[in-house]
Amino acid sequence: MSESALTLGGPRPAARPRSATGESRAVRWTLIAVAVVFLALFLVLPLLTIFVQAFSKGFETYLATFREPDAVAAVKLTLTVAAIAVPFNLVFGIAAAWAIAKFEFPGKSLLVTLIDLPFSVSPVVSGLIYVLIFGSQGVFGSFFIDQGLQIIFALPGIVLATIFVTFPFVARELIPLMQEQGNAEEEAALTLGASGLHAFLTVTLPNIRWGLLYSVLLCNARAMGEFGAVSVVSGHIRGLTNTIPLHVEILYNEYNFVAAFAVASLLAGLALVTLLIKSVLEWRYAGELAAGGRH
Repeated sequence: MSESALTLGGPRPAARPRSATGESRAVRWTLIAVAVVFLALFLVLPLLTIFVQAFSKGFETYLATFREPDAVAAVKLTLTVAAIAVPFNLVFGIAAAWAIAKFEFPGKSLLVTLIDLPFSVSPVVSGLIYVLIFGSQGVFGSFFIDQGLQIIFALPGIVLATIFVTFPFVARELIPLMQEQGNAEEEAALTLGASGLHAFLTVTLPNIRWGLLYSVLLCNARAMGEFGAVSVVSGHIRGLTNTIPLHVEILYNEYNFVAAFAVASLLAGLALVTLLIKSVLEWRYAGELAAGGRH
């Protein structure tokens, strides 16, 4: 039999599967260049503009912006709202994630859908809903006013609106993490006589601590930077109900651009710090997973 017959009729070696990342160098560099240009135009350049404009009239002028009573009040209010909203979301997120990941119950899929609701509803709409419920002409507004409680255009309304737009962050981060870990370790702890609370504190919580810190970090960043919902329920009362984002808007509308960018730089700085801590947490979490895999 000739060699050509063997070649034509004999078994051929299987073709090597093409790698999904086997593009040419030109394609890879083009994709990288597109990503870098996009980030430079829409992320790096705006951030640089904020800081350049903030310090355009010198460091003393920059510091003087934060000595203004309205700016001080806005910073205090923002920190107060975050200090109230984040712990509420933390408790809800842990409870919801624990229930969804560890138990089966009627309405479970509905609960998951409701947790995702703030991602699909405009913050402005959510703020308007609170006005319709707790405003002076709202469903429960007259009741609270008769009790001497001001909800809308006051701290409680701002906190409620902030909680609404931020409560998915902790739950949505913990649910897949808990589902991936399963129930084996908790069941072993319960078999050995541990209570449910003790099993949570000694088994579940250590396993989710990095994901928990990461979700709280994102929740806090969103709480301090929320604009739409807070803008609707705050009333824009200077020195009383203006958070940092609302104070930036007022300064900009008054053509006080340097002060507006100075206050905005505070939020930008917080965002950069958040990004740094996020990267550290991801690095630590990935390191623990790698160490666990080696063992």
